[in-house]
Amino acid sequence: MSCGGASDQPAEETTAETAVELEEPDPDLVYIGDIPVYTKFEALEPLFHQENDSVYVINFWATWCKPCVEELPYFEDLHKKYKDQKVRVVLVSLDFPRQIEKKVLPFVEKHQLQSDVVVLAETNSNNFIDKVDPTWSGAIPVTVIYNAKDRKFINSQLADYEELEEIVKNFL
Repeated sequence: MSCGGASDQPAEETTAETAVELEEPDPDLVYIGDIPVYTKFEALEPLFHQENDSVYVINFWATWCKPCVEELPYFEDLHKKYKDQKVRVVLVSLDFPRQIEKKVLPFVEKHQLQSDVVVLAETNSNNFIDKVDPTWSGAIPVTVIYNAKDRKFINSQLADYEELEEIVKNFL
């Protein structure tokens, strides 16, 4: 099961903790509360091309997407279990920009999300879908898992935590 395409979503904002470090202030990155909001995918894109010894687990989700919300605990459990290892879990919200303060911030607080949470508020999903993965239809949830040597794109809801962990173990 998946939710409608990201192309249906307007731009959003992001959190400070996950923000890609930049030498100069980036006009395409703002903060709402502690959440970095990227107004253009180009500002977030470096996250998808790190070449170090870490494993990156990047999940695209939204508060209005039931399958996305159902699988969020898997990512939180993964973050908790591997937080002392070189595994970075990033939850990229595709919520509507006007709903960040009313929906995303309260959702993150209510569910006590510990993974890095950012918002991608790019108004034109055609600017980023193919850059994330050419096979992505735009529907969510989707997950990208990669390290310096390999990359996997998961174009559907995960069955359970064990499925996610087994995939990640192949990257360690």
